[in-house]
Amino acid sequence: MVPAMRIRVLATGGTIDKVYFDAASTYEIGEPQVGPVFRESNVTFDFVVESVLQKDSLAMTDEDRDLIRQRVAAAPERLILITHGTDTMTQTAAKLADLADKVIVFTGAMQPARFRNSDAIFNLGCAVGALQSLPPGVYIAMNGQVHPAHAVQKNRAASRFEVKG
Repeated sequence: MVPAMRIRVLATGGTIDKVYFDAASTYEIGEPQVGPVFRESNVTFDFVVESVLQKDSLAMTDEDRDLIRQRVAAAPERLILITHGTDTMTQTAAKLADLADKVIVFTGAMQPARFRNSDAIFNLGCAVGALQSLPPGVYIAMNGQVHPAHAVQKNRAASRFEVKG
């Protein structure tokens, strides 16, 4: 039996896991950073991190989104946190909209978690709070706000998510 407060994290890549190598912004998607962030934050809930993909979200395909959907559907946990690149987060979220009985929260970062000025830690904390308090559905937790995934869009110029107007 899965504990009531066990979170499955599906890491799919994106900026949150990027590793930069030089000033020209050459990068690779590295190992998922959510595990180290949770351990350093001394969290008191049970979690498992599953690395599904290590891709920039602009490189994701329909097959990648189908794989993410399969992993969410197969997860024994009810609480699912998905770290994802911000550019196509809403597209992947739309593929999960009809999964019932799970609370699914997407989050990511505008700066890699390895950077001191990253929003990753704040976004992860916000997402964990959302997982514990929301009814089943698919949500995006970014920039200190949580909304149903279908209701937001990325404002690239402002580097934030906003409610669709």
